[in-house]
Amino acid sequence: MALGLGLLALAAQAGAGAPGFTDPAPPEVAPGAPPPPVAAAANPDVVSRAAPRPLAPGSRVADWPHFLGPAHNQTSPETDLCATFPAGGPDLVWAMPKGEGFAGPVIAGERLVLFHRVGGEEVVECLHALDGRRFWRVAYPTTYRDRYGYNSGPRASPAIAGGRVFTFGAEGHLHCIDLASGRIEWRRDLHTEFRVPRNFFGVGASPLVTGDVVIVQLGAPGGPGVAAFDVTTGRLRWGAEREWGPSYATPVPATWGGRPRVLVFAGGESRPPTGGLLVLDPATGAIDARFPWRGTRYESVNAAAPLALAEGVFVSECYGSGGALVTAAPDGSAVAAWTNPAFGVHFMTAVRLGDLLCGVHGHGPQDAEFVAVEAATGREVWRDQPIWTETVAEARGPREIRTGLFRASLLVADGGVLALGEFGHLARLGISRAGLVVRERAWLFAATETWTPPVLSRGLLYVCQNTRDAVAGTPPRLLCYDLRAD
Repeated sequence: MALGLGLLALAAQAGAGAPGFTDPAPPEVAPGAPPPPVAAAANPDVVSRAAPRPLAPGSRVADWPHFLGPAHNQTSPETDLCATFPAGGPDLVWAMPKGEGFAGPVIAGERLVLFHRVGGEEVVECLHALDGRRFWRVAYPTTYRDRYGYNSGPRASPAIAGGRVFTFGAEGHLHCIDLASGRIEWRRDLHTEFRVPRNFFGVGASPLVTGDVVIVQLGAPGGPGVAAFDVTTGRLRWGAEREWGPSYATPVPATWGGRPRVLVFAGGESRPPTGGLLVLDPATGAIDARFPWRGTRYESVNAAAPLALAEGVFVSECYGSGGALVTAAPDGSAVAAWTNPAFGVHFMTAVRLGDLLCGVHGHGPQDAEFVAVEAATGREVWRDQPIWTETVAEARGPREIRTGLFRASLLVADGGVLALGEFGHLARLGISRAGLVVRERAWLFAATETWTPPVLSRGLLYVCQNTRDAVAGTPPRLLCYDLRAD
């Protein structure tokens, strides 16, 4: 472990990123004002189980309008959640079959937006968050096929802002949709327009809306690697970065050197592999700082979103470089406060818990370990891999299997930590300097590729089952669970 690097700058550079890019195909904008809001209608695809418990008086609730939640860090301000799960696990409120994809739902008020692939179409659906009734549905054709054999649906979660929904499909289709009515305000085929080659897994980084622009990792050859489009007109406002390609890490807003900035953890398919942290001015696209950070394998990817902390910005990947805390030097450049090659987070964003950073280190299920390090120093405090035995009913009789959380997504809320394991387990964790304790767990479904982070809004937990349940046989579904206190 290499710690305490202090003011060692890892090839950090500053430079202008905005000039020199033109818009190849400004889109047409839907004329006139959007139509009136659409009322929710019965959704024949939804199976309802039970109404959720009422919200506790005085409970704090929040929207989940974009990937990683209201604060861009998989942390929710909600309170008055249930102290323990009911016997058998949280109560299921409603469920709906979903198509292919790893995109998570987003929520603003009563409206939930789901982005998935059904057959040969990418589909954007606006549902009532409480019961799954449908407000509207938008679909358009897609021909994307995953080269590694994973599913071929969208990976990037939508973003809701200013009464609009923004989606970025697996093959580069960017849409702006009116949230109330479902009218497409504008659309762009960015990969065709900017001649973007296909990345390892297509588009994976979710869009970020800040101010009056929507920012995406584009990855056009020779630039722009990052682009901002006007939320109203869809026109290119600025482009940035000519060398590093698009990663699977979603951009996040932060403060850098006392100024509002956007953090982009770039790095896509390239020989040799290149990429790292970019610190951008959201108004102009000017690059304040660059911090190279990438594994050396060609197949390596940067996939975990940057995590903005009081101490700096945490970036991590699991192909060799591991984790680093990046800070702003007096001249505004990016320097490493510490590095830790043994804290390599793949795509499951780490979370802050007191003076600790906690996340899952490792590339695959068997080497996935929960690790806690000191946020200030990067020093490892502990690592653990919770494993237990489950009994599965089969035609030949019950069978015991060893399983665990493995590459789990964490969610911090109401003074606790929830973990959604990659094989369908939901666990409540106790995490401290003393170690990790699985306080309770429930097996929601026996399905692989449960890689979509859970979403919490108004005391309801939304979980994506992305493959068929190997035991119960249920197809991929969007599930809504009641976590409200009794």
